[in-house]
Amino acid sequence: AGEECFLCAHRCVIADGRRGLCGVRENRQATLYSLVYGKLATAHIDPIEKKPLYHFHPASTTLSIATVGCNFKCMHCQNSDLSQYPKSFREEFTSIVNDKYSSPAEVVEAALKNSWGSATPGSIRSISYTYSEPTIFFEFALECAKLARDNGLKNVFVSNGFMTPESAQAIIPYLDANNIDLKGDDEFYRKVCGGRVEPVKDTIRQMAEAGVWVEVTTLVIPGYNDSEPVLRSIADFICSVSSSIPWHVTRFHPTYKMTDIPWTSVESLAMARQIGLEAGLRYVYQGNAYSERAEDTLCPSCKTPLIKRHGFSVRANILQRDEHGSGLCPVCSTRIDGVW
Repeated sequence: AGEECFLCAHRCVIADGRRGLCGVRENRQATLYSLVYGKLATAHIDPIEKKPLYHFHPASTTLSIATVGCNFKCMHCQNSDLSQYPKSFREEFTSIVNDKYSSPAEVVEAALKNSWGSATPGSIRSISYTYSEPTIFFEFALECAKLARDNGLKNVFVSNGFMTPESAQAIIPYLDANNIDLKGDDEFYRKVCGGRVEPVKDTIRQMAEAGVWVEVTTLVIPGYNDSEPVLRSIADFICSVSSSIPWHVTRFHPTYKMTDIPWTSVESLAMARQIGLEAGLRYVYQGNAYSERAEDTLCPSCKTPLIKRHGFSVRANILQRDEHGSGLCPVCSTRIDGVW
């Protein structure tokens, strides 16, 4: 017996006095409590390209916030000090949950005033719920998102997508963009992440169909998800939702429990990018490894470089916009998908 949590697709049934798989939701006498509400573990000002979002207010900055905790246990996690903290250091985590917290009003005020960091006043266009999985600090993210929307700020999730339809529907009215990891096939999710792939695909569909701007990221890991069949299945799925969804194929570096795995080769990334383009995706990008034009937004029709990037910096942007704000290629007038 216990209380069912509806935030993520694990749908944990949590007994009294126990916590869910994320380690940050606790059943206290038949009420589920978030142990990380307002307990920000980190806050930074980032370029939006770092999320990565390439078709959403390019060259703007975003206030990135996170708590500790995650509903996955990915062996390759690049933020394991945040994501796995409640499970790795349970006693220490329990002792700090009553520390000072930030209110949603303070977060939004910080974004409006740029009080965290040294960004140019007014350059922050959004708040990003990122680094760890935003689904596990959902209540706090939702309250921040509502207040941010009221104050003219955009809201961004950077998520593993392992949500329930209920939680996705709750955040959709306040969410402007979502970069969702699609990590591999179901075997990869079960073996490496402690999850399943179908709920992630369902979230991608649900978000895109609801009008949230979606971009998808796949970290290409040698020997795990870098085969042509796996990459092709990912590309085909994304294309089945919408060929206008940008796909980021990014380079793995050895970390956490995968320090014995080599870096992804540039050749593997180039293969993945070519697979995406052959599948019919209009925009495919290589990340974490420089390759000529592989980070640039090209016109799908005439291949003119419209937005040139290096790393997280926009070097040039010749994209035009029509009276409705839609992006246009200045050479052939092809519509360029995104939120510009």
